Amino acid sequence: DDALWRQSLEALSVRTGCPLVAAGDVHMHAVERKPLQDVLTAVHQGCGVDQCGFALQRNAQRYLRSRQRIASIYPAKWIARSLEIASRCHFDLAEIVYRYPLESVPPGMTPAQALRQLVEQGAARRFPQGMSVKLQKQIEHELGLIAHKRYEMYFLTVEDIVRFARSQKILCQGRGSAANSAVCYCLFITEVNPEFSNLLFERFISIERNEPPDIDVDFEHQRREEVIQYIYAKYGRERAAIAAVVVRYRSRMALREAGKALGVHPALVDDFARDHYWFDKEILQQRMAESMARAGVDESPALVALWLRIAAELRDFPRHLSQHVGGFVLTEGPLTRLVPVENASMQDRSIIQWEKDDLEAVGLMKVDVLALGMLSALRRGLALRNAWRGTDWQLQDIPREDAQVYDMICTADTVGVFQIESRAQMSMLPRLRPRLFYDLVVEVAIVRPGPIQGGMVHPYLKARQRRRDGKEILYIKDELKKALERTLGVPIFQEQVMQLAMDAAGFTAGQADALRRSMAAWSRKGGVHQFEEPLVKGMTGRGYPLEFAQGIFEQIKGFGEYGFPESHAASFALLVYFSCWLKCHEPAAFLAGMLDAQPMGFYTPSQLVQDARRHGVEVRPVDVATSGIDTVLETPDEMVQGGFPLVDGKRPEAPVGLPAIALPGESVWSGTTVPQPMRLVQPAVRLSLRRVAGLGTAAMQRIVSARTEAPFASAEDLALRAQLDGQDMRALAAADALKSLAGHRRQQVWEATAQRLAPELLRGVPINELPLELPSAPEGEEIVGDYAALGLTLRRHPLALLRPRLARRGLLTAQQLAPLPDGRQVRACGIVSMRQRPPTAKGTLFVTLEDETGVVNVIVWRDVVEAHRDALLKSRLLAVEGIWQRDVDSGGQVRHLLGRRFRDLTPWLGRLGEGSRSRDFH
Repeated sequence: DDALWRQSLEALSVRTGCPLVAAGDVHMHAVERKPLQDVLTAVHQGCGVDQCGFALQRNAQRYLRSRQRIASIYPAKWIARSLEIASRCHFDLAEIVYRYPLESVPPGMTPAQALRQLVEQGAARRFPQGMSVKLQKQIEHELGLIAHKRYEMYFLTVEDIVRFARSQKILCQGRGSAANSAVCYCLFITEVNPEFSNLLFERFISIERNEPPDIDVDFEHQRREEVIQYIYAKYGRERAAIAAVVVRYRSRMALREAGKALGVHPALVDDFARDHYWFDKEILQQRMAESMARAGVDESPALVALWLRIAAELRDFPRHLSQHVGGFVLTEGPLTRLVPVENASMQDRSIIQWEKDDLEAVGLMKVDVLALGMLSALRRGLALRNAWRGTDWQLQDIPREDAQVYDMICTADTVGVFQIESRAQMSMLPRLRPRLFYDLVVEVAIVRPGPIQGGMVHPYLKARQRRRDGKEILYIKDELKKALERTLGVPIFQEQVMQLAMDAAGFTAGQADALRRSMAAWSRKGGVHQFEEPLVKGMTGRGYPLEFAQGIFEQIKGFGEYGFPESHAASFALLVYFSCWLKCHEPAAFLAGMLDAQPMGFYTPSQLVQDARRHGVEVRPVDVATSGIDTVLETPDEMVQGGFPLVDGKRPEAPVGLPAIALPGESVWSGTTVPQPMRLVQPAVRLSLRRVAGLGTAAMQRIVSARTEAPFASAEDLALRAQLDGQDMRALAAADALKSLAGHRRQQVWEATAQRLAPELLRGVPINELPLELPSAPEGEEIVGDYAALGLTLRRHPLALLRPRLARRGLLTAQQLAPLPDGRQVRACGIVSMRQRPPTAKGTLFVTLEDETGVVNVIVWRDVVEAHRDALLKSRLLAVEGIWQRDVDSGGQVRHLLGRRFRDLTPWLGRLGEGSRSRDFH
């Protein structure tokens, strides 16, 4: 009936004087996407496709048609009018004029004057002895670029936010090339000294690139909200809002929603999605057959094929808008004049409906107010250390280039520290053997997909060995030394790639930055291949061999899989060193800080406690008679190794005037005497009331408040004076926190169950009741109770109870495996704490097993994984048989078990295996 409908429309046009135009109402780019369109409609409607009715498109014609197809459907005059409308649309995103708020400019000054004044004041504080000529030139260069691009207000605003945080004693640190500029160092936004870094400022701001700067500032994750509220209070919700993030479908969500929409049996959808991993792409049919067998479902092959195809199309498809982790946009006038804004789910917050790339496209500057757990842990740990040692240290007072710290790092004793705590990092540390700060900068950056994919790891390790042997690092041309000398001839950082392109291929700073941006994994545009021809031509035209130029580009391609900026790595390396120093010399304070900063990090509180105890730290249980809301340090029962001597009750201060960062081959302690370590008392760590599952903050506060008036005499006295209800008392009893008042856990639970919060009139009235003495629980039951209520145990490790049974099967402990020679066939068993299968590992699976003596790292080749999939991916207690390997290059420090056969022994854990979970594929 198109002809009749067209006639009606034309008659209506004549009567109203409103001309007709052609409009496609496009819902899909190709006809083949109609099934996906239907599934998305069903997801939106919350029902199956077969129940959507008229909500579905009635045909597949609402797609992007060719001009010839359009001409065959619409009259020519309709199309002409559509083109006329298009010709009138001249709007360009550049017409959006963004003005930065001026609150941070003192009266009577221009932004440029205010910024220069702050930089000069900061430089005087940073360099009381005066700056080098090189640094003075760098500052003038940066200020000139900032003025040319009119970005002064951006720096002033970030400085204002950081100044507020520091005034509230909130730890913060800027990172990235912007934050690690000389200007930002003088503004105290960063602690990375530009005199000892190889900053390429054009990575951040260039004349050619018309894009706003981007500074990331990390704040303590537990106090970042204070900073956010400061920003809202200063600028108001009408001028301040957080950017959005487009949340996209991941594999499991795509499978679940597509399966539900298509009417696949729910049991099959649940089983297949739950057991599906990103690395299953090549064996989907096999996995589907296994899932159907387990679920007892026999779906038609056509439906299954459609389900898998739609789910594959849905992956990475936009699903909904979420809030950015902390990207603030601030404006001089109302935000709604520039961008669409909506209310956030959290009260008194606003969200811009555009994400980061959208904001950059219109030139809106974003301040990233990010959260970092390690900053919270460091502040807490250092505060506890100061209270115990009687000092007033800040992070900058921690001695640099401490040999003991590097000794610890070289042995990969880095559980819980920042960045270098992962299994891959621990494997690299004994090979790289960091001895200077810059080694840590490289370590942070080199264990990333980019350098691994680009084949940079082994050449760098060989270059380090060459330097240890006293041999010279050779360069194909001397001009490459400027870019590559710091990393021994191997490009590891994004800045080096940019410098290499400029020095060896003749790129301008803007072209080099475009190359860098194409490598950024977070930039979905990618497009690094478009630079292959100009880079190779530029290098060969300047006399470089073709093979060398092509090899450089292959390394650059690896950065498309996430390469690190040097400035970013330098900021992180500072936190690496600080956390390692605290763990090395103040392990008790380090543990306490980490526990109170949870949730964060790579390791669970249980693993952190076990590691600390292996290092001689005494950890004491939660007890209502002594535990506070936060973890506290107490007088220990014995002396433990670690720390430095006290002089007149204080720790000797580091020599003044030393650089913050050492260059390769030199130490910040050169020419000084480093204090020698001696035995120093390490405090005991008392677990806090926060560890008790189900106990509210208000109840904790009442317990501490009542205890300050007088010690608790009994569980009944505690319940009455702290006004605890039955649920609070049962939570404390389950955590064994009433031991000092009621005895063993069963007795605690009995007495806690008897407590009721009395009416106010009867509070304090004694109740006479005959005591009932219960027998204590066996150790295994106590351990299960600890894990259920606290997430950890201070009793024996669960495998210590199973050790006689494991030993009879020839299953060795981590401690027994450690000294064995390379190539020995062995058996081991442990609780699975971690599973990893990085994309760069070509299908290899890495499993970490934990027993009462330490951890065993297991490597499983791809073909073995599929043969033992269920045991490897589902077990909590795993027995492994294989070949013990020791890496020669690391001096035998890197050890692992090459697994061949596996057995799931989870039932041996009993109830402990039900609630505990490993960290899988993060």
